[in-house]
Amino acid sequence: MTDNHNLYRLFEARMVSDPARSAFASSAGTVTTYGELGQKVARMANALAAAGVKPGDRVTVQVEKSLPNAVLYLACLKAGAVFNPLNSGYTAAELDYFLGDAEPSLLVCQKSSLTLLQPIAETRQIAATLLLEPDGSGSLTDLAAKQSGEHQTAMCGRDDLASLIYTSGTTGRSKGAMITHGNLVSNTEALCATWRITGDDILLHALPIFHVHGLFVALNTMLAQGAKILWLAKFDHEQVIRLLPEATVMMGVPTFYTRLLSAPAFGRETCRTMRLFVSGSAPLLAETHTEFKSRAGHAILERYGMTETGMITSNPYAFEGRLAGTVGHPLPGITVRLADTEGKVLGAGEIGVIEVKGPNVFKGYWRNPEKTKAEFRGDGYFITGDLGMIEPDGRVSIVGRAKDLIITGGLNVYPKEIEDELNEFPGVAEAAVVGIPHPDFGEGVIAVLAKAPGADGGRIPAEGQIIKQLEGRLAKFKCPKRVFIVDELPRNAMGKVQKAELRATYAATFKS
Repeated sequence: MTDNHNLYRLFEARMVSDPARSAFASSAGTVTTYGELGQKVARMANALAAAGVKPGDRVTVQVEKSLPNAVLYLACLKAGAVFNPLNSGYTAAELDYFLGDAEPSLLVCQKSSLTLLQPIAETRQIAATLLLEPDGSGSLTDLAAKQSGEHQTAMCGRDDLASLIYTSGTTGRSKGAMITHGNLVSNTEALCATWRITGDDILLHALPIFHVHGLFVALNTMLAQGAKILWLAKFDHEQVIRLLPEATVMMGVPTFYTRLLSAPAFGRETCRTMRLFVSGSAPLLAETHTEFKSRAGHAILERYGMTETGMITSNPYAFEGRLAGTVGHPLPGITVRLADTEGKVLGAGEIGVIEVKGPNVFKGYWRNPEKTKAEFRGDGYFITGDLGMIEPDGRVSIVGRAKDLIITGGLNVYPKEIEDELNEFPGVAEAAVVGIPHPDFGEGVIAVLAKAPGADGGRIPAEGQIIKQLEGRLAKFKCPKRVFIVDELPRNAMGKVQKAELRATYAATFKS
């Protein structure tokens, strides 16, 4: 192999060409230059080797967000190891499954988790365990400090694994998505071009980095262009409002934007230096898009992606081309189509399962060839499981997950259509519609409404009134048979509503 397709080479070029440029700035004002970052990554890569990690080995990481955690990710790339980040909220049973499945040669965790993880690591015969604390201290950073600042970046092919990311596992066991260097390089280059990211950009980074959005989309695009990253340990709306005037780009989940809108101090003056707000990981309500545009003077750019594919589509960069409720057009080099459950390709304007093909699509599921085969068509298209519609001009809209489709009395009901209507009612922050067992219809439609914050939450009409009003807007079979009011909807770490949990909670609604 003569060419090195290691993703890290994109970042390394910036470290070498402009070492004095700022790479990271903490909320306290501490700055790490690209030259310093390169030194830190080299020492961390040498620390991995000292801990027994070889190219292709998995490094499982369950720690809080910190700059040394980001350095560890970059060091895994540089060393040719496979970065396997885990949500810090996982239980012992989940961790036992992940560690048994990934079989890492190194586990990195916090001291507070050691009592829980040590027995699992011993049972799973993990060769080494090192510590990395939220403040960046720990046995891993101690080991890295002793290493040389010189390291030769590993040679990697396009199909070599860069990361193993476990899916959120809303049904059944989580699956390890094998993400390659080629996947990440192609997606990084496509996003940089589409979103016009340059070395002059300054990203406000408040996302977690155990997930595709904060890890691959945010970090990779900025580092590839030599941009500066304002690094926050977590999202805090007051801190974000204070720092936004120093930034040009922010990437977030919808809850980031609703929290900013709830703050009286947020407005056009706060966003005076910004050129791009990106939203993803969960659907952005059209209402949020409209209010944000009015308050901030910016149309949020919504995009669509998933763990297995990285980013698939994006609304256009041009301000006027960003339409609320849509996720835009396929990124360069990526093709998208719709099909029915049998694989028959559908035309524009029809609703079907989104299928995608391109260099962004993952290699398959870790040690699960049967599942991998089941999720790909014979011509190489990956079946996303998302329901969507494609306009004649190629613009994509997401209707929901195929597994969330409700079949009541033999008729198909798409939850998003009903949710859009319910979100218009006073006092409703967000609606979630699910189907649960019904003795007559197979599935009965129910709606769960989260109250808007403050006094507005008390304005939601009574259940009967809501249903009656919906009957004037929707076909009767689509109308919820029951409506429930809650303080908030259950969500995962990335802000997605957990509909499986709602189905479980209200499963007995129609039982006699």
